[in-house]
Amino acid sequence: MTSKVLSKTHTNEAEIKKSLFIGMCGRIDSADHFFDFLAQHQDLNATHNCWAFRVGQTYRFNDDGEPSGTAGKPILAAIDGAGFDRIGAIVIRHYGGIKLGTGGLARAYGGTIAKNLQVAPWEQWIPTSELHVQLPFEFSQLLFKVTEDHGGEAIDQTFNETGVLAAVKIPDQQIKQFKKDLNNQTRGQVSFPDDANAS
Repeated sequence: MTSKVLSKTHTNEAEIKKSLFIGMCGRIDSADHFFDFLAQHQDLNATHNCWAFRVGQTYRFNDDGEPSGTAGKPILAAIDGAGFDRIGAIVIRHYGGIKLGTGGLARAYGGTIAKNLQVAPWEQWIPTSELHVQLPFEFSQLLFKVTEDHGGEAIDQTFNETGVLAAVKIPDQQIKQFKKDLNNQTRGQVSFPDDANAS
């Protein structure tokens, strides 16, 4: 499962009926990370700091005093509609004196983030896991090749009395095939020390 993630924080502005809406989107890796991002970027002098974030199946949103359902939820809908993950979004509103109504608010908050994400720089994010691999010395070059063939990378390797203990990073969707191929090509002389179920 790949998804879009921001490659850097992106800001945009929109003036709607004299209210200024400032949208800010950034990459986050956890709820705690988002609240650090919020604390860093919110404007305590603004009328509202509405927000939403998503990290996998974890998401939250907040209307920050706007009528229920008119700010945080539309921001989250804009995130999901654009196909992003591991993202936090804040919309800072400076009230201009003209009420927008509930529909107008939802369009303003959701629209600010939707427009932001149309032009924000992004990259594909592929979930990976770190694996430890133990195998005889003569297969150390083979390990690098099989790792590369599965879109992974070698992180570290140490030599011990039974051969090489290596750490590799492999895309989650490739792990099963990676283990199978390595097992076949080393004629069963490989083990995965962290994996109790490894063959």
